[in-house]
Amino acid sequence: MAVEVYISEDQIKNKVTELAYKINEDFAGQEIVVICVLNGAFMFCADLVRELTVPINMEFIKASSYGEGTNSSGSIKFEVDVKNNLAGKNVLIVEDIVDTGLTLTKIMEKLKAHNPAQMKLVSLLFKPSRNRHPVKIDYLGFEIPDKFVIGYGLDYSNRFRELPYIGIFDEDN
Repeated sequence: MAVEVYISEDQIKNKVTELAYKINEDFAGQEIVVICVLNGAFMFCADLVRELTVPINMEFIKASSYGEGTNSSGSIKFEVDVKNNLAGKNVLIVEDIVDTGLTLTKIMEKLKAHNPAQMKLVSLLFKPSRNRHPVKIDYLGFEIPDKFVIGYGLDYSNRFRELPYIGIFDEDN
């Protein structure tokens, strides 16, 4: 099995810095609740919050539609939910990848029920060719083709998350 480097560690670091700068500008003088979507966004979120200069509170949510394969199952399973009241607060959802958009649509519906003052989404990756449930990505790292990617928190059957770059997974090689 070969992993082709698609987005290098340096490219990721530069993009995280750029995204944090925009978020810091948009939320200057305000506090935000950062909601990390587990498991895939944990590395991106950790690097991003280290670059933020605005005050933050951290929350985590875990929802999945993949299971063990490379295609979405079509159903969403919530395993971890936010613990604090989000009413009237600025919320920033941190996601690793927007693929079909189903998971994010369900997460955003769930969080909107908490009546936040505003809710924004930062996603490291976006696959427009697979998007079936459009969501507004306020801060986007990279638009990618319809390839299954791993590394930097993204996995295949819970493997390869530790890679410091984003690679294209090809189980045939």
